[in-house]
Parts: sequence; C-alpha cells; structure tokens
Amino acid sequence: MTGTGSPLPDAHRAGPSQLVVVNGRGFLIDCGRGCLMRLAAAGMAPAGLDHLLITHLHSDHVCDVNDLITTRWITGFPALPLPMIGPVGTQQFIDDTLTMLAPDIGWRIDHHEDITSSPEVSVSEVEAGVVFEDHEVRIIAAPTEHKPVHPTVAYRIEAEGAAVVLAGDTVPCPALDDLCAGADVYVQTVVREDIISAIPLQRLKDVLDYHSSVADAAKTAQRTGVSTLVLNHCVPAPPAGTESEWVDLAAEHFDGEILLPDDLDRIPVGD
Repeated sequence: MTGTGSPLPDAHRAGPSQLVVVNGRGFLIDCGRGCLMRLAAAGMAPAGLDHLLITHLHSDHVCDVNDLITTRWITGFPALPLPMIGPVGTQQFIDDTLTMLAPDIGWRIDHHEDITSSPEVSVSEVEAGVVFEDHEVRIIAAPTEHKPVHPTVAYRIEAEGAAVVLAGDTVPCPALDDLCAGADVYVQTVVREDIISAIPLQRLKDVLDYHSSVADAAKTAQRTGVSTLVLNHCVPAPPAGTESEWVDLAAEHFDGEILLPDDLDRIPVGD
C-alpha cells in the first residue's frame, strides 16, 4: 500500500496509491501525494515501474504524477517511456503536465549532456475490457460511478492464478460487480456515513453521494464472492486504535477477511 490517505493531508498516510508486484514487475495504481516516497520505502524505483494505471483524474489521485514523470526520466540510463493507462481525458492531463514541466525539462537538457530528449509518456485511454495482456499479466478495466467526476475506471489485475481489483472512488455499480467476481483481493475507497452525516458541514457531507460507504463495499465483496476486502482511502481518517470499528462495520455484511492497512503494509495474494 503506497498510499492509504484521503485528500486531507495526513502525517501518517500518503495520498491514494497501490503497487501490485508480479514477479518483480511493478504496476502502480494511482499516484497521490507522497507516492514516490512510499515507493522508495517499498524498494521500487520509478525507473523500474512496468505501468502506471489511473482510476480517475481527481487531484488527490494524480498529484504526484509529475514527480513520477520527472524522476523516472532523470534516473533512467537511458530513460524509458512511461506506459500509462487511464480513462478518457488522461492524454490531455499528461499534455498539460508536460507543458507545466517544460521549463524544468529544458533546464535539465541544457545542463546534462547525456539527456537529449524530453520525458516520454505513452498513454492508453480505456473504458472497458482487457487493456493489457502478456505472458504473465492481464489487466481488465471497467467503468465506475463517481459523477460528476467522469469517466472513471477500476482495474482487475490477474496473474499467477490470482486476481486483485483496485476500485478507486466509486459507488456500487453493476460493472464493478462484474470486475470483482471471485477476486482474491478487492481494494475500495470507503467513507463512514455515520460520522460524516453528523458533521454540520455540507462540503464534507457531499462526499457521501459519490463514494462507497463501508457497508457498500462490504456488500459488494459479499455479493461477488471476494476473498479479502481492503478498506482504503478512508474518510475521515481513522484515529489510531479505531481501525477495528471500521472492520466491525464491514463484518456485518461480509464474512471474508477484512483489512484496513497502513501505508507500506503488504498484502500477499495467492499461494
């Protein structure tokens, strides 16, 4: 877990991001605040990533993308293109990011004789279906519901006879059910409806209508035969020692394993 936090800065939780490792290959899902620091702690260099996958373009899920692009570029000998998969709109986001980085790119090219070209990002915009497949890994995307943020996608990564679903921000929807069917691990952004509803601040209450509650996530996991439910990107962030409250709420609707991890927790999948 290379970031389990929410949009609110947290001293202990980086922004939303997960790293799926298959035979040493790193697939990074979302790239929130502090993600590269967590990647360093996890022992994964930006230059070693296989793919970056983005669930949606909300700022808290992409605010470290520019750092990833720059760091992968300047630490590559030579720098490899960054393969990136995301919803429609991702190419424009990358074009805008590279425009923002243009002065820095120019300075580095001027300063280093061995850097002769700008960073390359190879973007695939996806909606549904198999979006990547080779001899080891298959990645399937499905549309999710996070309106007015649109489009948004979730991913299912299959490898070595196992499957992990990384859902990002969404309410329950049929496409998510299809993606989760029989998965070993299902990672879902969750909110505590009971806590947020009691806070007299409409801007905070607004998050309830486009995120899954703990009960929503648990019901999705139960309905689709998931083995392990991972509660992630929790809003509000659970104070230390209260994580079991969230797990207990999920257990009312799901009889499998339930985790609420910290940053850098590792979740084994398969045998």
